[in-house]
Amino acid sequence: RKDRRIDGSAGGYEKDRIGANMELQDKYKKLQDYLRDLGSVAVAFSSGVDSTFLLAAAIDTLGKENVMAVTASSCSFPERELKEAQAFCKERGIRHVITASEELDIDGFRHNPKNRCYLCKHELFEKIIALAKENGILYVAEGSNMDDNGDYRPGLQAVAELHVTSPLRHVGLTKQEIRNYSHQLGLPTCGKQSFACLSSRFVYGETISEKKLGMVDKAEQLLLDMGFHQVRVRIHGNIARIEVLPDEITKIVEEDNRTKIANQLKSYGFDYVTLDLLGYRTGSMNETLDEKEKEIK
Repeated sequence: RKDRRIDGSAGGYEKDRIGANMELQDKYKKLQDYLRDLGSVAVAFSSGVDSTFLLAAAIDTLGKENVMAVTASSCSFPERELKEAQAFCKERGIRHVITASEELDIDGFRHNPKNRCYLCKHELFEKIIALAKENGILYVAEGSNMDDNGDYRPGLQAVAELHVTSPLRHVGLTKQEIRNYSHQLGLPTCGKQSFACLSSRFVYGETISEKKLGMVDKAEQLLLDMGFHQVRVRIHGNIARIEVLPDEITKIVEEDNRTKIANQLKSYGFDYVTLDLLGYRTGSMNETLDEKEKEIK
């Protein structure tokens, strides 16, 4: 298939590519228009793909004086992510506030109810809203995108109740489009693995503890250090259920890797180490919920 006709005019493939680029550029312009209307914004910044792009776009649009990054520090947020958030803001001279947000102190959170994420986000955004007011910032923004609309996301209910803005969803940006734009902007997160808080690794109803959060954190860090790109270590009692990308399953079951992972995870406190043959997928703990159970209580 050729990119251009013989006469030099755009062929079908080239037209599609140009059209896609124009649509993406149009979305970025809409994002800037939306942010410009806000005037000033505090971005909930986790150093992930989405929030990093949102923060960069806000700085690009509003200037550093009108933007503040806020990162929540807790035992469900790995130290590596916190350090990346600090490094990103320091390198670019972005105003950055780190606030303690210990989810395990929230009433009912440790019991890991189905609305766990709602409880966490509500408490977190209340803190960010207060920080924004203290610093003369008019709005709070978070980085959910269009792909988040297709899964069980009780945290978005808290976003709506507290009138937190969702600029990326507002202009219709998908995860892949955000990665594409992040690449164009030279952001270090363009190819970064997706991340969710460590509490999401627990099966609903199982008590979340500092000890088990630490076990999960060390297990996932081991896999990342071994070169696996996208990982999850789900915890079921003292059983670890590992998810990696389907094309990395053959790598994880190689004798040396398999033995190392099993021995290390057992040393962290797991009794059994298993591999999920379906591979990595977002929200796999939600697969056991029916539609009625997904209703926010």
